[in-house]
Amino acid sequence: MRQNRGNISNRSTSVIGRLAAVVTSVAAAVGVAAAVAPTASAADFYLPPTKFADTPGSIIRSQPSPLLLQIPGIPNQWPGTGTRIMYTSTYQDGKPAAVTGTVVEPTAAWRGRGPRPTVVLGPGTVGQGDQCAGSKMISFPMSIDPSKPSLAVNYSGLEMNLLLLNGVRVVMTDYIGMGTPGIHTYVNRAEEGHAMLDAARAALRIAKAPKNSPIGLAGYSQGGGAAASAAELASTYAPDLNVKATYAGAPPADLAKVIDRIDGTFIVGGIGYAINGLAARYPKLGPILAKETNAQGKATLKAVATQCIGDTGLSFGFQRTNQWTRTGESLSSVIKRYPEVAKMVDDQRIGKLKPNAPVLLEGGFNDDVIPYGQVAQLYRDWKAQGADVTMVSNGIPPIFPGLVVNHALPMLTTLLPGMNFLMSNFE
Repeated sequence: MRQNRGNISNRSTSVIGRLAAVVTSVAAAVGVAAAVAPTASAADFYLPPTKFADTPGSIIRSQPSPLLLQIPGIPNQWPGTGTRIMYTSTYQDGKPAAVTGTVVEPTAAWRGRGPRPTVVLGPGTVGQGDQCAGSKMISFPMSIDPSKPSLAVNYSGLEMNLLLLNGVRVVMTDYIGMGTPGIHTYVNRAEEGHAMLDAARAALRIAKAPKNSPIGLAGYSQGGGAAASAAELASTYAPDLNVKATYAGAPPADLAKVIDRIDGTFIVGGIGYAINGLAARYPKLGPILAKETNAQGKATLKAVATQCIGDTGLSFGFQRTNQWTRTGESLSSVIKRYPEVAKMVDDQRIGKLKPNAPVLLEGGFNDDVIPYGQVAQLYRDWKAQGADVTMVSNGIPPIFPGLVVNHALPMLTTLLPGMNFLMSNFE
């Protein structure tokens, strides 16, 4: 397996020189956020109109959205100008969906060749409740709602700022059902891929940028799966986009294997997010869940649907899914007893289509959330189709397995190589 540890170009070297400033800003912001609640945006922004344009990537509505530490009303502040957007995407059945997100036009000039590139960021797992939407925390990376209670965190600031510093436009999607009405269809291959690609279309429209502007896709964990899905859907779903590269860190490419890995960990409740999302799109799953889950399982699925990931970890961390079933079997075992449910899970498998641009994958040998083997299988699946794909393998030794440390650390160690990979494909 070919590996790449991330060669640093001249442009990327300048990124390293500015990384400390970014980290300092983000760290300071977390301290501010703990004491100051974010300013609430108009409640009706996230409620789609009865009728809206059904063309994917259309702008339904938009409003200014100041970034971290910016003063509202003052133009051209570092690192860019934020705009909260609602745009059109599509559900897995092809019907139009209203999705929210944030576009940031950088203050820094683009010094590369051609038009300014745009990178779509897919957030990692933040939860399933509407309060977890990243666009609601673009000014502050943390939001505390004592009434629920709930703690929401937006941890995509490092990637966003590294790209903005280099003059790259950034758009971050909230995904379908996050912030807007309906359940967030967590790790739904089609809907996350659609939301990513349509965010790129919407960003180009907001910026009035040339239609052939370079596009990059990026994400880690859930975001890595969304980026990987978008990469392989781009040629058929969005052939109009000039996709240049994708960075997909720790993508959950094979949901069946991921369910087995996270069962019993701090974020076992993420399985509940996935089950809730499947139930919202596959009507046949509802009666099976009613039959196979016990009272604890039903209560868990209901609770996690309105939680952020920290809430879910504190509420249900380290439980095992056999505590949620009528028979005492794990959810994975129950799924195997129902071929129709196994098919629903397999529908989310990434790797059946070929990406139309270079991809950098990352997998950790000791990742305690996303199994390394299924990332390596995605690499092999794409390679077999002739895709231009490289894989970085992370060898961090096991650290408190089940606490998600071995999943979180590789996100930081591959941040620069991932961003550098995108930048090198824009030059």
